Amino acid sequence: MPTDSEMASRERLSCDIEITPAFYDIDVMEIVYHGNYVRFLDLARSALLAQFDYDYPRMRDSGFGWPVVDMRLKYVRPAVFGQRLKIKASITEWENRLRIDYLIRDAQTGEKLNSAYTIQVAVDMQTQEMRFVCPPVLWERLGVAP
Repeated sequence: MPTDSEMASRERLSCDIEITPAFYDIDVMEIVYHGNYVRFLDLARSALLAQFDYDYPRMRDSGFGWPVVDMRLKYVRPAVFGQRLKIKASITEWENRLRIDYLIRDAQTGEKLNSAYTIQVAVDMQTQEMRFVCPPVLWERLGVAP
């Protein structure tokens, strides 16, 4: 069972956003096209990283690119046009890679629609070499120990 301190730390490393799928997000089956969930995750990830003043331009300026190298989405229920969605993005790993877990729910009912994760690795912008340990700038921005 996590301690109160661990729970507070996890919550600090999380961000919630709300979006509403537009007409262009819908496929011929009249549900959100599965490929659009990747964009939804990117919106949540960007909001989360902005909380730590380490959005993509700041990452680049710090000398590191952070490409997504792995992604998994689990579709539980479809989202539809006009449905308000709440997306929670949480940083769960930061030592050797950056893992962000996502939970997409119906904003009104709380019903789970999708869960996902992305894994990003640090790439030195000058040498284009992947780092096997996250650079200290990430830990500093997140306020966590390696």
